[in-house]
Amino acid sequence: MRIAVMGAGGVGGYFGGQFARAGHEVAFIARGRHLAALRENGLTVESAVGPVRAMRVVATDRPAGLAPVEVVMFCVKLWDVEAGATAVAPLAAAGAVVIPFQNGVESHQILARAIGAERVAGGVAQIGAVIKSPGVIAHTGTLAKLRVGALVGGPPPLLRDFVAAGKAAGIDIDYVDDIRRALWEKFVFLVAMSGVTALARQPIGVVRADADLRAVIVASMRETAAVAATQGVVFDEKFVDRQMTFADGLPAQMRTSMLNDLVAGNRLEAPWLAGAVARMAAAAGAPAPVNSTIYAALKPYLGGAH
Repeated sequence: MRIAVMGAGGVGGYFGGQFARAGHEVAFIARGRHLAALRENGLTVESAVGPVRAMRVVATDRPAGLAPVEVVMFCVKLWDVEAGATAVAPLAAAGAVVIPFQNGVESHQILARAIGAERVAGGVAQIGAVIKSPGVIAHTGTLAKLRVGALVGGPPPLLRDFVAAGKAAGIDIDYVDDIRRALWEKFVFLVAMSGVTALARQPIGVVRADADLRAVIVASMRETAAVAATQGVVFDEKFVDRQMTFADGLPAQMRTSMLNDLVAGNRLEAPWLAGAVARMAAAAGAPAPVNSTIYAALKPYLGGAH
């Protein structure tokens, strides 16, 4: 299968590496020192599940110069969605389906406005992975799962081919009929966990073990689940309990991407996470004091190091 990975960070680097290792034609779209390292030294993925050792890859910063591809794995940070959508528009125009594997629940809407809803599908990635150094992706734990599904106007046959290719490559990947619900399931979890780990500047094991921080996580999840209901996605009363059980099973050292960005002095995705919950709650006339407070406390760091 011909795949372009827009944003070769933790998510794109890991999963793109698995497709490439299985023999698929994968082109990585990156920039700066990471791009230079991919070109010079290849891609390395440090992982207990799918290690990759200095594999030679196609890497570019010019998506329009690539040959036509079937799938674009869209993995840029949330503040780059609009610019990234413009960059991959030529690939979509040539027939590719674009699957955003990002945090948040709004990327597919931005992409649809830029390249047409019929070229956009939905994707959910669950993994703890970061760029350890230029050209090197570090994967924490064993969780590395993808879920994809068609949105309105999406092309299910091509998505099912992508899933089949992923399974053959050893990737934990599934096609789901209700991808919008899957997006909100992740969103409920990630908004809480990213916000609390960033505020505490501690990995998941620390925040889930502290009674006070754990209570904040639960309260954040309940607020976001209530906002989901205003958007037509309704969870049962045990949903948050199941999310906490899932959290308890993650490696204690796992760090959210927002915690990593905060510590590194990078920009934060908070406006599209806790900030988005606060924004959507206000629009629906619903209370969201916990997520509003998390967002307010992170606002001084949104732009990264000063």
